[in-house]
Amino acid sequence: MSRKLVAYFSASGTTAKVAEQLSEAIGADVHEIRPKTKYTDSDLNWRDSNSRSSVEMKNNKFRPEIADDKIDISKYDTIFVGFPIWWYVAPTIINTFFESHDFSKKKIVLFATSGGSGFGKTAEELKVSLPDSTKLIEGRILNGNFTNKELSDWVDSLKV
Repeated sequence: MSRKLVAYFSASGTTAKVAEQLSEAIGADVHEIRPKTKYTDSDLNWRDSNSRSSVEMKNNKFRPEIADDKIDISKYDTIFVGFPIWWYVAPTIINTFFESHDFSKKKIVLFATSGGSGFGKTAEELKVSLPDSTKLIEGRILNGNFTNKELSDWVDSLKV
């Protein structure tokens, strides 16, 4: 049993590839955070203010439902949580994930993929969904190609 978990949400597959490689590089279990209703291309059209993702991201209290989220978080000390950056923050499904499990006394390391922006207020907006005893670490944007050694070295540098 691994004491590390890589949990991720990926609407288009980009973050999934990074999460799978990170899991392999550090010997962690992997868990996909899947929305109950899958996002379509039109749902993800950020240029359309009425698209599903645009509507959800305008309301930071919105919590998309998660499909079949049966994972025992208690088995893990450190959870790497990955997602695409939407509107300079994590998609609100990450808040749903945090609010659906007990992350007390856990270390959470964020990682993301992005078309051009950084983390923005991501950590700040996610912290509200976690217990005070959770250590939240703003990791890094993982765009591009990384070797397993580069990912492993990055995780080692975090000392988690």
